[in-house]
Amino acid sequence: MSTTPTTPVRPDGAAVAKNGGAEYHWLWVMCLLGLDYFSTLAYQPSITYHETKLLGPLATAAVVLVTLLGALPVYCYLAGRSPGGQGSLGIVEKLIRGWRGKTLVLILLGFAATDFTMLKSLSLADASVHVLNQHDGDRLASVKELVGWCKDCARDYVHENAADHVNEQLVVTILLGIIAFVFWFLLRKGFNRNVIFLAVPLVGLYLLMTGVLIAAGLWRLFAQPQIVSDWLHQVEHGEFVTRGFTHDVEGWRAVLFWSVIALPKLALGLSGFELSMILMPQVAGKPDEHPPKTRIGNTRKVLVLAAVIMSVYLLGAVLVTTLLIPEAAYGPEGHANNRALAYLAHGGKLVDMGNEPLLPICGVVFGTVYDVVTVLILCMAGTSVITALAMLMPLFLLRFGMEFRWTQRWGVLLVVFAVVNTLVTLWFKADVEDQRNAYATGVLVLMACAAVVTVFEIRRSRAQSADKEWLIVYFFRLLFYGLIAIVFVATMLTVAAHSGGGLGIALCFIAAILAMSILSRAWRADELRTVGFAFKDDQSKFMWDSLRLADFPVLVPVRPGRISHDEVEMRIRAEHSLAPETDIVCLEVCVDDPSDFFQTLTIEVVRENSRYVIRVTNGVSVAQAIAAIALEMSRHSRPPGLHFGWPELDMLSASWSYLAFGEGNIPWKVRELIHRAEKDKAKRPRVIVG
Repeated sequence: MSTTPTTPVRPDGAAVAKNGGAEYHWLWVMCLLGLDYFSTLAYQPSITYHETKLLGPLATAAVVLVTLLGALPVYCYLAGRSPGGQGSLGIVEKLIRGWRGKTLVLILLGFAATDFTMLKSLSLADASVHVLNQHDGDRLASVKELVGWCKDCARDYVHENAADHVNEQLVVTILLGIIAFVFWFLLRKGFNRNVIFLAVPLVGLYLLMTGVLIAAGLWRLFAQPQIVSDWLHQVEHGEFVTRGFTHDVEGWRAVLFWSVIALPKLALGLSGFELSMILMPQVAGKPDEHPPKTRIGNTRKVLVLAAVIMSVYLLGAVLVTTLLIPEAAYGPEGHANNRALAYLAHGGKLVDMGNEPLLPICGVVFGTVYDVVTVLILCMAGTSVITALAMLMPLFLLRFGMEFRWTQRWGVLLVVFAVVNTLVTLWFKADVEDQRNAYATGVLVLMACAAVVTVFEIRRSRAQSADKEWLIVYFFRLLFYGLIAIVFVATMLTVAAHSGGGLGIALCFIAAILAMSILSRAWRADELRTVGFAFKDDQSKFMWDSLRLADFPVLVPVRPGRISHDEVEMRIRAEHSLAPETDIVCLEVCVDDPSDFFQTLTIEVVRENSRYVIRVTNGVSVAQAIAAIALEMSRHSRPPGLHFGWPELDMLSASWSYLAFGEGNIPWKVRELIHRAEKDKAKRPRVIVG
C-alpha cells in the first residue's frame, strides 16, 4: 500500500520536533530515569519507619517483590507493545476505539498530570527538609529573615491570618521551585541533552555515596549481630507497631501478613518507575529498524537495571536506617525525619553507639556534600518530570485535535504546571507527610492501568495472532499478569481511599483537560486535517493519478449503500441540468473513527461501466474527506465541481453531528473547509447544491 503526503503537517510533527530525533545510550537514559526513581531514597526510609516501625525491612521486601515480579514484567511487556513511548495510554486508545477510548485516555492523562505534579512538589518539599537541617547558623539565620519578610508580605497583601501559614519549609520549597524553573528556562533549548549531561555524573555520585552509607551500615550490623537478633526477636514475638495499630500477635505468619498489609502505605517505593515509557523514544536503537527491536531490548535493559538497583538500595537503606537510627531522631524535630540517609551521612547518633558516626568520614563535610547532591537530584527530578509531561500530553492531545501548537512554542504548558505546582505546595504547606498519599494515588492509578491493559492486550494479541501459542503457556501468562493487576488495583483503591487530596487534584486536572479538549476541538474543527493518501492497490494509484490530470468537472458525493449510482447520476443530471456528455465521478466516503482528528485516507478507484467510482475509507469526517479529495484534484488540473443534493439538517444539529460523528450538513462544511484552505479563488473547487 503506497502513501502520498499532502500539504498539512503530520499530526506527530510536534512530538518529533520536541524530541528532535535525539537518542542516547541506554545507560545514560537510565540515569535520566534515576533522577525520579532513585530520588525516592531520600525520603522513603523515613516514611517506612513512620508507617511500619520495626516491620519496615520486611514490608520493604514486599515492595521489592512487587517491583521485580509485578511492575518490571508489566513495563517490559509494554515496551515491546508500545515502542513509541505511549505506554499503556496508547494501548488503551487501540483497545477502546471512538470517543469512549479518547475520554478514558484523557482521564488517565489527568492522573498522569497528578502523578508528575505531586512528584515535583513532594521532591522540592523534601529538598527543603535537607536544606533546613544543615548545621549552619548563618544559613538558618538568613532563612529566618526571609521567612519574616514573607510573613509581613502575606499579612499586608493577602490576609492578616495568611502569615500564620508561612513557615520555613514552605518558603524554602517555593524558593527551590523558582530556582528549578529558572534552571529549566536557561536550558530549555536542547533540554534533554543538557539534563542527561548533568544527570549521569549526578546520579552516579548519588548512588556511590548512598552505596557507601548502606554498605557501612550493613557492615556495622554484621559486626554487631546482637542488634539484628534483638530486632528479629521483637518482630517474631509481635513487639512491633505500625501507624495506628499495636500488634501483640506472634509468629512469622502474622509478620508476613502485616508486611503485605503495609504495602499501600509504602507505595512510594515504586514511584518514578511509571515514567520509564516516556523516556523510551530517547533510548538508542538501530536506524531504520522496523519494528525497533534494538530500542525495545535496550529499554528493557534500562528497566531491569533500574529496578534491580532500586530494589537493592531500598531494601538495604531501610534495613540500616531502621536498626541503627534511634526512634527519637524520626520525631517531628528529629534530624532523621524525611532524611534518614542524610542523618547517617552527617554522623548522627546511632543505636547503642552514642556519638560514634557510622563511618569516620561521616560528619559536616561528607554530610554537606551528600545534602547538596540529594537536593540537586530532588530538584532535577521535579524539573525533568514536568518536561516529560510536556512531551507526553502533546503526543496524545495533538493527535486528538485537542491542543494548540503555540503552547509548545512558547512553553505555555510548562509555565501552567509550574503555577499549579506552586498552588499545590501552598495547599499542602510543603509538608512531605501530607503530600505522599496524593502522590501515591497518581502513581498507582497509572501502574494499575498498565497492569490491567497488559492483561487485555495479551488476550487481544492471541486472538489476532495467526500462530497460536500453547494453551497452557497462554493460561499461565494470563494468570500471572492477572494476579499482578489484582495487586495493583487493590493497592490503588486502598491508597485512593486515604489520598489526602490526591483524588481532588486528579479531578481538577481531568476537568481542565476535558474542558480544554472540547474547546480546542471545536475551535480547530475547520482545519484541513488530512495528512496523506494511501491506496488500496497499485491500480487504484494509477487510476487516481489519471483522474487528477483528466479535468473531470463533476464529483458527486454518494452515501454508500443508500441508492444505486445509476439513480444518483440520473437525479444529479436532472436537478443540476448536466449535459449527457458531462462525465461524472462518484465519490463514496466511509467514516472510520470520528473521534480521531487527523486522517490518512485510503483510496480505491474502480471503473463501473462508463463511470469512475472513488471509494474512500479511514476518514474521520465526510466533509473533511470530500474537501481533501477536491483540493488535491484542483492542484493538478481544473478545479472540479462538487454536486450535492439538498441537506436536511438545521445548522445547530449539523454542527453537532459534524463535531461528534464526522457527518452533518456536508455541503456547507465542505465549502467552508475549501474556502479556509485555498485562498486562490481560481483554484477553489465549486460546491453546488441542488
